[in-house]
Amino acid sequence: MIEQVDILVFAAHPDDAELSCSGTIMKHIEAGSKVAIIDLTQGELGSRGTKETRYTEAADASKIMGLHFRENLKMRDGWFQGDEENKRLVIEQIRRFRPKVVLANAINDRHPDHGKGSQLVSEACFLSGLRKIETEWNNIPQDHHRPEAVYHYIQDYYIKPDFVVDVTPFLDRKIAAIQAFKTQFYNPDSKEPITPISGEDFITFIKARMMEMGRPAGMKFAEGFTAERFVGVENLLELK
Repeated sequence: MIEQVDILVFAAHPDDAELSCSGTIMKHIEAGSKVAIIDLTQGELGSRGTKETRYTEAADASKIMGLHFRENLKMRDGWFQGDEENKRLVIEQIRRFRPKVVLANAINDRHPDHGKGSQLVSEACFLSGLRKIETEWNNIPQDHHRPEAVYHYIQDYYIKPDFVVDVTPFLDRKIAAIQAFKTQFYNPDSKEPITPISGEDFITFIKARMMEMGRPAGMKFAEGFTAERFVGVENLLELK
């Protein structure tokens, strides 16, 4: 059975996609696209919460975004590598969902899992198009499939985007999707350890980053992406 989606989003940790591209996800879902998220790890090494709370929080965030599917590949948080075993896990999901576009982690970031996840997914997208790599899903052989494009969202470190998406109407829902991860972000009643993302000012940073991405393009709030190849357009008048 093929559960085809238009956009398949890969995230090294639950909450990566919410922080970096949930506005883009919701914008495309509202326009009629099908979108799924594949979390590579369970975020079990996080200083706050547990992998069990992460599953509950990811489910809550998925409802806010209106996702069609979400899967967790249970790679080892902090320790996963871009080896054949993990590439095959990603290839299985690419061939399962057969997306036109894949969104992946930032090419370089503060957390080493982000860069590792970025490269892992990028290479798996290429390998997924090779006919001689055989995979199965639910004991059924899968056909080869290579997405038309792979784009990388921007995370903690600033990276100059190749393009930005106007997500101004989705700002409040994006913040709600982020805050669905209650153990990870600001909660004045929390007894959990303080982390770089748990402070009250972190959400302010997220909004400021979105404004930084949007301002040069005449947008109030935007999300930025880098591309692996040239981005083509049909009409110059449609560019903002």
